[in-house]
Amino acid sequence: MAKKASRRISYVLPLARSSSGHRLGVNGLAYDVESAILYSGGRDGLICAWASNIDRKQGSSDETTSYTLRNQIQAHTHWVNDILLIHNNSALVSASSDVSVKVWRPLAQERQIPTTIGLHNDYVKCLASPGSHSDWVASGGLDHKIRLWDLYGAGERLCIDGGDDESNAKGSVYTLSACGSMMASGGPESVVRLWDPRTGKRITKLVGHTDNIRDILVNHDGDTVMSASSDQTVKVWSVTAGRCMYTLNMHNDSVWSLYSDHPKLAVLYSSDRSGLVVKTDLRASAEWDEGLSLSVAQEQGGVNKVIAAGSDIWTATSSSSINRWQDIPADGEVQLPESSPQHHRWSTSSRSRAPPPPSPTAANGVTKPRIPLSCVLRIPNASPITSPRQRDLETASTFSSVNWRKMSEAVAEQNFGPVHPFQDLPTETIEGQQGLIKHVMLNDKRRVLTLDTAGEVLLWDLLQCVPTRSFGKRHLDEVVPEVNTNESVGNWCSVDTRTGRLACILDENYCFDAEMYADELRLENASDFRDDQRINLGKWILRYLFAHLIEEEIARDEVYRTQLQSKHIRKPQRAPAPGSIQLANAQLAPWHTLQVDDDSLITPRPTNGNAAPAVTPGSAIAIATPHPGSVVNGGSTSSNSNSTEQGSNLEKTSSNHSQSKFPSDKPKDYFSANPNVSTDQREEDSAESNAQSPVDGDKEEKSKEGTILFGKRFRMNFPKKLGRTSVEVKPTTVDEKAEESDKSEEKEEQIIEDNFYGIIQRMRYDYEEQLQDASSLALQSRIYPSCRNETPLIEPPPHTTIIIQEDRPDSGGVTDIYRGTVNSVGQDADQIERSGPMWLGDLLLRNQIPLKEISKVSFVLMPYQDLLPSIASADGNSRLNANRMLRAKKICAYVTERIEPEPEHPDPHALKPEDYLELYCQDKLVPPNTTLATLRAYIWKTGGDVLLYYKSNGRKPELERRMTGLTLDESPINEGVPF
Repeated sequence: MAKKASRRISYVLPLARSSSGHRLGVNGLAYDVESAILYSGGRDGLICAWASNIDRKQGSSDETTSYTLRNQIQAHTHWVNDILLIHNNSALVSASSDVSVKVWRPLAQERQIPTTIGLHNDYVKCLASPGSHSDWVASGGLDHKIRLWDLYGAGERLCIDGGDDESNAKGSVYTLSACGSMMASGGPESVVRLWDPRTGKRITKLVGHTDNIRDILVNHDGDTVMSASSDQTVKVWSVTAGRCMYTLNMHNDSVWSLYSDHPKLAVLYSSDRSGLVVKTDLRASAEWDEGLSLSVAQEQGGVNKVIAAGSDIWTATSSSSINRWQDIPADGEVQLPESSPQHHRWSTSSRSRAPPPPSPTAANGVTKPRIPLSCVLRIPNASPITSPRQRDLETASTFSSVNWRKMSEAVAEQNFGPVHPFQDLPTETIEGQQGLIKHVMLNDKRRVLTLDTAGEVLLWDLLQCVPTRSFGKRHLDEVVPEVNTNESVGNWCSVDTRTGRLACILDENYCFDAEMYADELRLENASDFRDDQRINLGKWILRYLFAHLIEEEIARDEVYRTQLQSKHIRKPQRAPAPGSIQLANAQLAPWHTLQVDDDSLITPRPTNGNAAPAVTPGSAIAIATPHPGSVVNGGSTSSNSNSTEQGSNLEKTSSNHSQSKFPSDKPKDYFSANPNVSTDQREEDSAESNAQSPVDGDKEEKSKEGTILFGKRFRMNFPKKLGRTSVEVKPTTVDEKAEESDKSEEKEEQIIEDNFYGIIQRMRYDYEEQLQDASSLALQSRIYPSCRNETPLIEPPPHTTIIIQEDRPDSGGVTDIYRGTVNSVGQDADQIERSGPMWLGDLLLRNQIPLKEISKVSFVLMPYQDLLPSIASADGNSRLNANRMLRAKKICAYVTERIEPEPEHPDPHALKPEDYLELYCQDKLVPPNTTLATLRAYIWKTGGDVLLYYKSNGRKPELERRMTGLTLDESPINEGVPF
């Protein structure tokens, strides 16, 4: 059975110095010649469009030309590995490591976001299309597949296994190239494979490289293939012959990129890992190995992508900047040294026959540029260049780049020294920005240290979504000990910096696992929170990331209730029948005293940090703190609200040992989940519950069924004699109606969508049920967001990016289904209702979090050297367990209640238990605010139960004197409250 896709929430913190451009290295380049727009795709997930300040139709670019940002879009959440222009350059396809292939239309009049047209099961590395007017595009990835996608929304056309059919080993696809009837692929298997894109069948494979194949080109006719490899060679393959025709060895390092816009690949640009950019022109050569290669530029690092347009060459590297270089002109002249044999023969002939020719000039009289011999690279790998033919130098033309064959003959006899590029510096640099490249999550799980590409270390607050401190240019490992703390907090989020920004990912399974005490968060209104109050971090940040969405949903809910009630009132009403109607009115008499026009009475809504009314789910304090008055929906406490300190109670492992010994008049204990109910009362309730007859139990079940969704519609009142009738003689109509009720409920449940909107649907069904049961009542809102007393106000930056992602196990990755900002979530309510998960709706609109077992820590509590009485039970058991977030001072209070009698008149100025009691673990004093989780991680540091000792510090001397004469039977442990 396939695993269900889950959805998660991510938010991306804006950079302190946010500006346009790439933040990390650039992997993909594409150029639109007609519009003079350069497109770039980077490792930050950005796609940028750079526009020229000149009209390409009026002339070529020069030193005065500059490119500025025209548009940019955060298309992906991982590296963009390749981009490709399609549809006559009106659309751009991108392939990313987030396993998606997307289409973006940057020239559209209205701003559009990229649309996903396909998904792989692993990183997508490359793209290919047979032409700008094609209706499909091919993508290859690390999932060993080549997939053809329809560009008009029809999905996947064809899936090709990129490996070898003759073996089980399947190869990843690093590069693709396509023409009309053929497609070529290459990867780490060092084999070029040719495919028929119409059928997906393999045509042939070309073997000859000895390392990864990094790039491939196919000429327009489909009879020649060029491949670049990490074995430092570029090979030319004949498709007809099925073999390698030439091996070009102009590089001394791994060749990473090839580019050619010539139909026959006669003009070739190549780049390698050392940063060398080479131009090879073969237009005037009869053979491939008779051309000449020239070193155009030298980058500081490996060149991921090289393209050429007009007189410009563009290079993309691991830097966030993009460089533009001037291309070597086609009419350039190679400068030969004076000692050259060719130059010597020219000089001898010129003295005897004719004067030397003038300096070569262009047609307009401008002197042709000279190309230093140090820029020339030798092409062939296996065979030497053909020896120069004997010519009449009086009639021979100048060695210019118009005739590259003659240039190769001229330099064949030269001794090649160190290679120098034609240009030392680029003509223009499109500056990039600084992005984050490394991070460390601190122990408090609220702060993160990051390192950017400039070497600066920043400290970030994940709740405020801003950097709080800069440490300058330092090593990250040196700063961590300065700001880290010894505390253990649950992992509520995961963070990454793979797009150059700090992203925080929240998953349903763990985003509510972390809590912090309010007095540790340095809140503005600290007096509004109790000392033991805990705040759920995931709940807190989500509440204010989607604050505008909550406001929008409250407004929509009010409009819906108004319309629903007015529609119900307009319906013709039957005359009230005597009896039942009067009884209902009598029961609802108190409601007639309400002022319906007062909206505050119809829809109670908190407007400040004070506690909300008791009818508001989740209005009680956080789950870590007790709140005896928290009642929801007619007296039932919400299991998801943070109202009681479940799991924080110290619990004996022998749970039933001493319950019968507790007197009913014992004062309430602060650990008790229900402090207002005595033990005797609970026993009486239990006994009364056990005394019910089976018929009474059926009645109780039927009563409970009426409280669920749609249950009231089918509730029936049976005569008393029915309770005494056996099951066999029950009227069949009852069973039929019950079955109809079950079927109706099942039918209604099936139409509830499994997304954010499903929560809204449930609320609206409740409104309809409420009107059917009591049409005269005003509908009260079912939206109860958390209040300020459990989620204090925070204000994330308005441009903080919010992403809803879907984890699809069948596709092997996570895809974005919504992207917005803190400011835009209210406007995007319709999109979020469709794409948001149901648990997010539960949290935001109903203040409920998913149920999860509380994580506890087991420990043994003993008196130090028996100086104080033991808290152990009669059988000597002193093993306890409690919520991992329980503080040491709570344990001291627990000990105090069991070794000291409760005073008749409590002194408000008396010492607190943590003031005169101390806890020791591993012979170390435990600070009062230390939690059990921190104690286990940083003091106990081993497995098994934590061993704690308590002792007096002498500030209350009467404690030892008073307790010295007490025996274990006289100890208050035998009179205590349940553990």
